[in-house]
Amino acid sequence: MEAVSDDPPAVASGPAGEVPWYRRVGPKMIALWRLKLTGILVLMTAFFAAYILVLRFPIYPVTVMPVLGVDRLIGFQPWTLGLYLTLWCYIPLAPLMLVSRRELRAYALAAIALSLAGLAIFLIWPTQVALPAVVWGRYPGFVALKAIDHSGNACPSLHAAFAVFSAIELGRELRRNGEPGPFRVLNWLWCLGILYATLATKQHVVLDLLAGAALGWGTAVGHRLTAPRPSATKGL
Repeated sequence: MEAVSDDPPAVASGPAGEVPWYRRVGPKMIALWRLKLTGILVLMTAFFAAYILVLRFPIYPVTVMPVLGVDRLIGFQPWTLGLYLTLWCYIPLAPLMLVSRRELRAYALAAIALSLAGLAIFLIWPTQVALPAVVWGRYPGFVALKAIDHSGNACPSLHAAFAVFSAIELGRELRRNGEPGPFRVLNWLWCLGILYATLATKQHVVLDLLAGAALGWGTAVGHRLTAPRPSATKGL
């Protein structure tokens, strides 16, 4: 039986300087693709199941989050729903760039730790946002969203937490891969767009966003301090 190694597969050949950055992206994403796809699907399914369970069956009274002046300045903008939902395309990008099982395990543990921290807070201190005076029936996408989410599990915003965590981790992988500056700027613009959408869809208020961003940043810092050092990979 062939032994399973934690060493990364070779994703390109030749010296790093001879391999353009854009030719390294595809092989990196294909490496260990079955493990990556399975892990992403399993973790997302488990997260949603736990999230909805905590949302539907709060143990303690639910607190309505206060609305600040900046929340009133940002009105309801239905066009941002699409941007809000792109988080689920954004989250997988950083782990798809990893090429070793050790790095994938460390990344998965960080994502699980972030999820458990947020869910533990929701369990102990359930929160929600006050719904604005909007006729939701005019916006079919929001009807479906509100039916699932109820604007609960508000603080910290796990939407904001995963957006910031993903932006930091993806930015790190883009630098390691040698992507030029514009792609790293685009990464942060995408993150900021998702953060803005959490407010413009009225799923969260500013306090939720700040708490979630802090959780995402702290998780990324913890992951960087505890994760294994990247393995040398041929062609990188």
